[in-house]
Amino acid sequence: MNRLAVTVAGVTFRNPVITASGACGFGREYNHFYPLSRLGGISVKGMTLRPQEGNLPPRVAETPAGMLNSVGLQNPGVDAFLQDELPWLEKQDTRIIANVAGHTVEDCEEIARRIEGSAVDMIELNISCPNVKQGGAAFGTSCMAAAEVTAAVRRYTTKPLMVKLSPNVTSITEIARAVEAAGADAVSLINTLLGMRIDLRTRRPILRNNVGGLSGPAVFPIAVRMVWQVANAVKIPVVGMGGIATWQDAVEMMMAGASAVQVGAAAFSDPMAPVKIVDGLAEYCADQGIESISEIVGSVHPWE
Repeated sequence: MNRLAVTVAGVTFRNPVITASGACGFGREYNHFYPLSRLGGISVKGMTLRPQEGNLPPRVAETPAGMLNSVGLQNPGVDAFLQDELPWLEKQDTRIIANVAGHTVEDCEEIARRIEGSAVDMIELNISCPNVKQGGAAFGTSCMAAAEVTAAVRRYTTKPLMVKLSPNVTSITEIARAVEAAGADAVSLINTLLGMRIDLRTRRPILRNNVGGLSGPAVFPIAVRMVWQVANAVKIPVVGMGGIATWQDAVEMMMAGASAVQVGAAAFSDPMAPVKIVDGLAEYCADQGIESISEIVGSVHPWE
C-alpha cells in the first residue's frame, strides 16, 4: 500500500507534494535533477490565452526568509503549452495541473475550452490576475468577481477545477465559500502576499514593477493560519502552499487541513527540496505507524 497517496477532487496523486505554478516552469529543467514521477504532480507555469512577455526587469529580489517576484506571468500561451509542452509532460508519469490566468472572464473561458480535451488532470484557476474590465482589481479580491469567473470556467470544463486564492483580502474564508458555491471542486492557497523593497542608494524600489509577490518561509505562518481557516469554512478539499520548505512544514500544513501541498520558492534555493519532502513524509509515516498520510489532514487540536 502507498502510504503517501492522496485524492483531491477525485484525482489520486501518488504523494501529496506538487510543485507550485511558476516555480518549476513546465518541468523540463527539474527533470535533470530527478524524474518528475517522484512528485505527486506539477502545477505548470500560469498560462494566458496568448503569449505574454511579462514585466520589465528587475523582476526578482531576495528578502529575509523569502523572495519577491513580479515576473508578470511570462508564458508562451495556452496553444504553445498544448502543442509543445503537454506531449512531453504526458510521458513523465505525474499528475498535470494546468494553471489558468486571464485578464477577462472570456479569456479564462477560452483557455478552459481549449484544455478540455487534453491530458491535463486538473485546472487551477488563478484569480489573483487583474480583471481589466473591472478597473484592474484582481478577481480574487471580491466574492462576486471570484464567483463569476469560477462559474464561467466551470461551464467550459468537466475537469476538476481548483481555484487558487489570494491572501491579499479582508476575509479569505468568504472568497473560498464564494468559489465553492460557484462550482469549484477544490481551493489552493495561499498565493503570494504583496510586498516591496527599496534600494537605499537609488531610493527606487528594487523591482521595476515597484511591488511584487512575497513567497518563501517568511509567509509560512500566515499560510498555515489561512489554510486552517478555509479548511474549517468549506467542504471541498484544500491544497496548502506558502513557504513550505521541509517535510515538517508539509506535515504542519496538512494538520491544519490541507489534503496536499505545493512547493514553490524552496525549489529556487534547493531544486531537490520537493523530493526531499516526499522522502521525509515517507519516513514520518513509517516512524509514526501511519497507514495513510491523509489520516493527519485537519488533525490539529486548537485550544478552546
